Amino acid sequence: MLKTELKLDYSICRTTEKVPVIIVAAGSSTRMGINKQFIELGGMPVIARTLKAFQNCDSISNIILVVKTDDLFQMQMLCEEYKISKISDIVCGGDTRQESVLKGFSRLPKDCEKVLIHDGARPFVRESVICAVIDALSSHSGVLPAIQVKDTVKRVDSDGLVLDTIPREGLVYVQTPQGVNVKEYLDATQKIDVSVFTDDASIMEAAGYSVLVVEGSYKNIKITTKEDMALANVFLSEEEE
Repeated sequence: MLKTELKLDYSICRTTEKVPVIIVAAGSSTRMGINKQFIELGGMPVIARTLKAFQNCDSISNIILVVKTDDLFQMQMLCEEYKISKISDIVCGGDTRQESVLKGFSRLPKDCEKVLIHDGARPFVRESVICAVIDALSSHSGVLPAIQVKDTVKRVDSDGLVLDTIPREGLVYVQTPQGVNVKEYLDATQKIDVSVFTDDASIMEAAGYSVLVVEGSYKNIKITTKEDMALANVFLSEEEE
């Protein structure tokens, strides 16, 4: 009988320059209609491209992958097929994103001080962004990559009527991987209701911890809709050229 959880043999490197990453791929993909993690992008599943980005980054010690229970065996086979040797754990997620993140935290070693958290559907994350987040974690409780808002932003009421225009200076689009101090993050989850937050940096902010923004990438998109998939194929073609 297939186990619902897997603990894989992996020797975690505990140097100061390396940190683990929790990759969350346990979402329902309701807006896509199919599981976006397994959609092929240039002949390779989206989640495989995401995993390879961290596999190829020297600053990542190991990968903890959080998945839907029904995807457990397929994810294990995928990691073996694409030789994702940094996988240390494959764990079943919870009903919400934050529950899934905490499932990943449960697999961290007790002496782990820092961790990255990344969306499984962001396959174009750059090594430079990963390293920037890790470097900034040495002096901040939380770090996130972001890009500047280019469009005009307006606030509207429930009927669609414009209430006001929000100055876009200082506004950013938030991305992942987000880095957090492990002890402080777990402390924050005990103080506040984490279910109302959609990202991990927000939890740190709400608990009063310092969060720093570093430069992200406009290509570091989260694949959520079919339009996102079309854009992802454009990015992939540019990289191949």
